[in-house]
Amino acid sequence: MSGQGQQRLNVVPTVTMLGVMKARLVGATRGHALLKKKSDALTVQFRQILKKIVSSKESMGDFMRASSFALTEAKYVAGDSVKHVVLENVRSASLRVRSRQENIAGVRLPKFEHFSESEPSRSDLTGLARGGQQVQACRAAYARAIEVLVELASLQTSFLTLDEAIKTTNRRVNALENVVKPRIENTISYIKGELDELEREDFFRLKKIQGYKKREIERQMAAAKGFAEEKEAEEISLRRGISVGAAHHLLEIAAEKDADIIF
Repeated sequence: MSGQGQQRLNVVPTVTMLGVMKARLVGATRGHALLKKKSDALTVQFRQILKKIVSSKESMGDFMRASSFALTEAKYVAGDSVKHVVLENVRSASLRVRSRQENIAGVRLPKFEHFSESEPSRSDLTGLARGGQQVQACRAAYARAIEVLVELASLQTSFLTLDEAIKTTNRRVNALENVVKPRIENTISYIKGELDELEREDFFRLKKIQGYKKREIERQMAAAKGFAEEKEAEEISLRRGISVGAAHHLLEIAAEKDADIIF
């Protein structure tokens, strides 16, 4: 009983509170269903992002290896002088990253996108003396590697955000399923039991009152009947008393008159 008492809300067992608890149970059931659907949708998206992360990491090694090999070729062909030329011509980054948000089942996932701001007048003349083709190939290889890194960073950020959102959603689903709904159901059962007990008490009380009223009516009827019989007996005795007295009076008169007769 103590464990059951801890698994229900401390409420007054009334019909109004029963309606409130039923409404709360309906709301908790709907919320549990919606959160379950949200968790499933986030889990599907989570698995898709995980697959993309695995493929991106596998391809990232190839792109980084290719870019490093292209840099080695450019240094071998053009020499170390190309490094100074590139540093002098660069004023700002040609590849930039912008962020946006994508809504997945109510969760805002950050997305990173890369875009280029090329400067043809400065970068196209790099390596014109010698090794220009290798320098451009190295530049393209590193640009592709940066694109893969940006995509991987976007996927990993979304992965961490989704992971936290799924954990939070699952905690809410478990709380509704294992704590909130059972507690409300136990409260509803408790209120119904108390209302049934009160109804039985009221029924027993009404039966006792009806029995008392019935006995009281029978007693009053018996008293009235006895009173009526007493009245009737008194009237009869009174009438009998008057008639006997009158007869005695007539006999006395007759006796007085008969005494005067002389034979």
